[in-house]
Amino acid sequence: MDRRFESSEAVAGTVPVGKRGGKPKRRSRFAHSPLVIFLNLCVSAAFFGVLAIGAVLYWGKGEFEDQGPLAEEANFVVARNSSLNSIADGLEERGVISNAQIFKFGARFANLGSQLKAGEYAFDPGVSMRDVLEKIARGESVQHAITIPEGWTVQRAFQRIAESEVLTGPMPSLPPEGMLQAETHLVQRGMTREQLVESMQQSQEAMVQEIWEGRDEGLPVEDIGQFVTLASIVERETGVASERPHVASVFINRLREGMRLQSDPTFLYGIYGGAGKPSEAPITRSDIESDTPYNTYRIGGLPPGPIAIPGRKALEAVAHPLETSDFYFVADGTGGHVFAETLDEHNRNVQKYRAIERERRADAEQATQ
Repeated sequence: MDRRFESSEAVAGTVPVGKRGGKPKRRSRFAHSPLVIFLNLCVSAAFFGVLAIGAVLYWGKGEFEDQGPLAEEANFVVARNSSLNSIADGLEERGVISNAQIFKFGARFANLGSQLKAGEYAFDPGVSMRDVLEKIARGESVQHAITIPEGWTVQRAFQRIAESEVLTGPMPSLPPEGMLQAETHLVQRGMTREQLVESMQQSQEAMVQEIWEGRDEGLPVEDIGQFVTLASIVERETGVASERPHVASVFINRLREGMRLQSDPTFLYGIYGGAGKPSEAPITRSDIESDTPYNTYRIGGLPPGPIAIPGRKALEAVAHPLETSDFYFVADGTGGHVFAETLDEHNRNVQKYRAIERERRADAEQATQ
């Protein structure tokens, strides 16, 4: 055979490794390096660490958003200047949330930890930590109503404010008579009495100023003080809002004619002051004849100051009185009043009212027999 065409491998006397028995390639000398082993361990640890952290975060997210442990409705008070730690711990102690640490982490993650607002909060059963956090951050606290009726004195209003259990702190000094806003005030638990009084006084002053500046021209009142004084008399004379412009017109007409106002609430204020007349105390002739600066049966013009807190309707009635020729009014026996231009007409109206009162007393006596 012609050997010129033999494989070059055969000629060279070599055989491929795969075609004969031979030693395997040697592993790199770095395979058993301590550094490589350490790095492998680090990578493995990091991988399992990430898995563990992910599992914890997934569990924590579920705890944060799932139904909470609260079994029945509960209120929780966040005091002023409370830290996130104290709020979270308090919520856990009250059983509102299940885990204070998760709550704190969730607050910080949502960037709400520094936005939690003081107040009293109501939580429904099963409320989640997310909902608790967001409610406190929004400041959706429980609002308590403190109602000051129109026509009360500042002294009576102060008594109600002092008795409130949701307010804190001492009472401030009494503002001028009539200069507190009479309405239903919504307050948060923990609000100070001084803060409420200051807010009520500022609101009343702003309202009085607004109505005074828009008053009709030619009113027989010299300044804003007299304006409030007359409004307080109108307020005390009738509880029917629709009547107030008419009542105001009677007093305006009397002032213009130089007639005494002859308003019962004024002499009663002169006798009893801001405490008010006791309900069981009858009005006597000596009361009507009492010698005080507030008795408009004895003095001309307006008394030296308001006798009560006037509301918006009374202030607007004085600022924009009804145009009438009436100088008198008396109760009509149904809660309102009947008005008259002349004294004779007024006296007839008084007689009608007295007849109604006599009939009522007779019916009441018969009912008790």
